[in-house]
Amino acid sequence: MSDPAPDGAEPDTSAPKRRGKVRKRHTIGKIVLATVLVMAMATGLGTIWLYRHLNGNLNVVDVTGQLTNRPDKMEVEGPQEPLNVLVMGSDSRDCEGCNIDNLTGGGQRSDTTILFHLSADRERAYGISIPRDLIVDRPDCVDEDGTTIAGADGVMWNEAFSVGGPACTIQQVEQLTGIPMDHYVVVDFEGFKGMVDAIGGVEVCIPEPIVDPAHGINIEAGTRKIKGAEALNYVRERYVVGNGSDIGRMKRQQAFIASMAHQVVTAGTLARPDHLVGFLNAATKSLTVDDGLGSIVKLAQLGGQFQGIGLDNIQFLTIPNIPDPSDPNRLVWKQPEAKNVWDKIAHDEPLTKKLSEDVISAGNVPGSSSSSGSGNGNGGSSNEADKQALADAGLCT
Repeated sequence: MSDPAPDGAEPDTSAPKRRGKVRKRHTIGKIVLATVLVMAMATGLGTIWLYRHLNGNLNVVDVTGQLTNRPDKMEVEGPQEPLNVLVMGSDSRDCEGCNIDNLTGGGQRSDTTILFHLSADRERAYGISIPRDLIVDRPDCVDEDGTTIAGADGVMWNEAFSVGGPACTIQQVEQLTGIPMDHYVVVDFEGFKGMVDAIGGVEVCIPEPIVDPAHGINIEAGTRKIKGAEALNYVRERYVVGNGSDIGRMKRQQAFIASMAHQVVTAGTLARPDHLVGFLNAATKSLTVDDGLGSIVKLAQLGGQFQGIGLDNIQFLTIPNIPDPSDPNRLVWKQPEAKNVWDKIAHDEPLTKKLSEDVISAGNVPGSSSSSGSGNGNGGSSNEADKQALADAGLCT
């Protein structure tokens, strides 16, 4: 996978930990945008100890040798190359309190897949969520020991991560979308809570109380900051909020990460060394990355790619989908809209308004008291369909 730029730092003799397997912890995974934004400031903190400490936190796993038949990157106009970063949430239900869905079996699963695309002119960024319940034909992939893992037809999207970790998910994304990935990031559960707590919580707007006794969740209504277990429960809850769908949960997660990015950039986090160090420490502990992002400097350089993009132009959406005709509890691509989205991303073209319905931007979070009100997000939308989508997700309109 490509490296965003040379390190710009002397080689570090205390190399990051490199393990053959991804650590199995429950994750949320949608907070990496805020992570890379704030990491652009990391080198300014200055000490060799901190640099080595943060580097040592990272788990670096090179999966390039496991990827086959990779699509070519399209040649596009722009001062730089477009960047595609695949973010996955590693969802292990083995730990105490992690199995909110009461699913059987251990091991790693993935509740979250999101493709971040940065345009070649660095004027826009899209975070495109792919539902875990999407039914696809999973391609063959290669295990870390070189063994071929046979593909399967008509399986859920997140099965790829379960059978082969990030490499098989990357293979699936590339083969089904035609878009090559430059980098990947896996985010785990512990880091999520740590990052939220390090910045003093994240503001959300909850229109109605969330009461789910079966899963031990009780969250009051209102616009306020939440953190710790309450924040984790909020982004994981699915059964008693809005219309109870996983699409609704994904939209709440999109709003949460958009609000988190807004908080990091606008609320003085970058100017508070104590907050910043805590955030970076939690973030690096939670990340598994490829070689191209395998140091704090490389992550900072990736984060720097976001700095020229206004918050209104950091937009989150879900790939178009419809209920599976053979199973209303599953989803399939909505065509031709889904293909058109992937074609636009592959050619680094802006998404049309029709293709980017129900967008949430980091500058205009639904119900936020600090949104700019000037972006393309739904926070200030008068579109009734957009409002209904927010209501279905249990978000303020």
